[in-house]
Amino acid sequence: MLDKASGRLRRYASAEGDDLLHTLIDVQRRIDRPIMLVPQVFVWSQRPASLQPSAVDLVFGPREWPGTMRTAAQFLLNYRHVMLRAGEPMSLREFLDANAGESSETLVRRGTYALVRKIERERRAIVGPIRKPADRVREEIVRTPKLQATIKHLAGEGRAERLVLTARAHATLRELEASPDPETIRVLTTALDNLLNRLYASIEIDKEGIERVREAAQRGTIVLLPSHKSHMDYLLLSWLLHRHSLQLPLIAAGDNLSFFPIGGVLRRGGAFFIRRSFKGDRLYVAVVDAYLRRLLRDGWPIEFFLEGGRSRTGKLLPPKLGLLNMLVDSALGLPYREVLFVPVSIGYERVLEEGAYVRELLGGEKKKENTAGLIQSVGILAEHYGHLNVQFGEILPISKVAREAGVREGAAPTPAQRREVTRQVAYRVMASINAVTAATPGSVVALALLTHGSRGLPHPELVARVKRLVAVLHALGARMTASLATPSGAISPACVAEAVQMFRSAGLLEVHVAGEHLHGQKKRRRAPPASNDDLIYSVPENKRLALDISKNIILHYFVPAALVAAAVLAPPGPPIARSVVQQRVQRLSRLFKHEFIFRADMSFDQLFDTTVDEMIARGELVVVGGDHLGFGEGHDGIDGRAWIVQYASMVRSFLEAYRVAARTLPFLLRGPLPIKDLVRKALATGDRMYLAGEIERRESLSRSAIENAFLSLQDQGYLRPESDKKISLAETFADDDALHAIESRIAAYVTRRAEDRV
Repeated sequence: MLDKASGRLRRYASAEGDDLLHTLIDVQRRIDRPIMLVPQVFVWSQRPASLQPSAVDLVFGPREWPGTMRTAAQFLLNYRHVMLRAGEPMSLREFLDANAGESSETLVRRGTYALVRKIERERRAIVGPIRKPADRVREEIVRTPKLQATIKHLAGEGRAERLVLTARAHATLRELEASPDPETIRVLTTALDNLLNRLYASIEIDKEGIERVREAAQRGTIVLLPSHKSHMDYLLLSWLLHRHSLQLPLIAAGDNLSFFPIGGVLRRGGAFFIRRSFKGDRLYVAVVDAYLRRLLRDGWPIEFFLEGGRSRTGKLLPPKLGLLNMLVDSALGLPYREVLFVPVSIGYERVLEEGAYVRELLGGEKKKENTAGLIQSVGILAEHYGHLNVQFGEILPISKVAREAGVREGAAPTPAQRREVTRQVAYRVMASINAVTAATPGSVVALALLTHGSRGLPHPELVARVKRLVAVLHALGARMTASLATPSGAISPACVAEAVQMFRSAGLLEVHVAGEHLHGQKKRRRAPPASNDDLIYSVPENKRLALDISKNIILHYFVPAALVAAAVLAPPGPPIARSVVQQRVQRLSRLFKHEFIFRADMSFDQLFDTTVDEMIARGELVVVGGDHLGFGEGHDGIDGRAWIVQYASMVRSFLEAYRVAARTLPFLLRGPLPIKDLVRKALATGDRMYLAGEIERRESLSRSAIENAFLSLQDQGYLRPESDKKISLAETFADDDALHAIESRIAAYVTRRAEDRV
């Protein structure tokens, strides 16, 4: 098209459809019914465009403007995988109203560009930003003003020192950066198809969530924040996005995974490697910050794990804010680009690292990832891990969180506002992950098996307990996989049997038939029992901790009711004033500050009132004497007392673990101890208490829970940290009577009455 101002030709867009658009505009002006223009784009390949032309581009033309031979080749190679995507429709009526008074020529040009932008958003959501040569990107990152300022500050006036630090920055970027390669991604996708089919019975995907992610990717740069329970997480989300024709993210991985050969493969799959700790290394921090800022500016999707490391217990870990703070700081500095945070829950019925986690929870040291360990892990292929599911939470735009934190549009946020935005993003994302975590057959069956007070559980009673738990989950609005329940809340017929078989195959569950152990030896059965009703299940004591990992995946749904139940049952028991229950629950929630993640959209008082009112509505509690709480009539076949006891049993192992930690405090009367030594002493103390019958749950002997207990006791002022990474007693509590009182306060919530078994 001719630029009248300069007299030179300027290509805005193809003029091929100008006449048609002119006609549509004329028609729209004559009719009232709106004409909707739907832009559509064919995407022949998910390979991103590159600024560095290849020999193929020079001979056959670039992918964007291919010659005849390249067009034919692209069709033959990709016709089975071509994607036709429809962009957001544009109302021609609204477009004309917004551009009233403009000439037809201007309307055609603006309309064309509006449609092209919509097409480009669809295309970029699939193929991502344009690739640039790696050395050019490194050079541009090192030259950014913020990184240059850090180099100058560290080097001072010396030119040689600046050159050395600049070289270190380049080396750090080479060590850090991802190098996504389409061919590697294609091979990994095929390999992962086979692996997932072998390991899991099914993979259930939140399809509506995927479409929300697609829409967010068109609006701006997305930051995926998945839960982290397994090394499988690194691959799974990329596999899922690739299968749904979305741009793969660049993934922040710990440098412990950069060993040969897996490190190179992950790097080509999109991983960039960050040190586990870089405290005190200002240059490294500046380089990581500049790299992340560049990724956001260019529009690369980013994925990292807000928990930092993998959860060994099945529960979410508290968020680590270091990397998130860098991303929030970068996002707030890019007002022209929206950054959207996407919570993702990756749910397993059993995790691949189950055995290693149990060993670590019992006090063993974490084994360093290496090639030998990778080879040894091949044995996992012989086992089955149930159903896997991926759920997406509410997407958080940085602009929305910033407004809510008081950041005015166009104004630079204060340091306090930046910290508040980071905190809000972190805890709202974690709460969203919990809210969308789906209950599975394995998690519900594990919860039922670990929270009854009998030696064994007959099959009909297990099914009944699962039905009752599913009914509560349904009432709470929890997501449930199709393998567990129907949309109406009825359990799937085979879900209990499938979960039992999975746990039995893994050795986590024993199945018995009455009479088989009589006469001093196991009786041989020539035929299987007539029905499942004859089966009785028991969990071996040394396997409870492994099964506890599966249970904890959905425990957060029941924690508010469990804390209320523990407070109600504590002596003297019901009826008990609602205000007393509230005070007790508040003490318990503070005690478990490091154990559970509570809802971020409610204050404590609101959450307490909501929980108690729901328990009253379900018939588990009843108001007596005006303001006292007692046992209700119950529902789903059991009375209110049984429900309260069942809820309280869900947090019993944590109360016992914290009691064990309190019992260990007298060791500090002799002087400060390293926290690792104190935890080892606590595990040994807990083992003695378990064997003596003072505590009942073997899963109470969890290093994670005991470490959290010591953190909680420190927060409450009973302990104080020493400068040499040791811990000591606060002077006020440095005597036997005070320490006994601490344990007694915790033990008061652990019921011992025989009638409290259900």
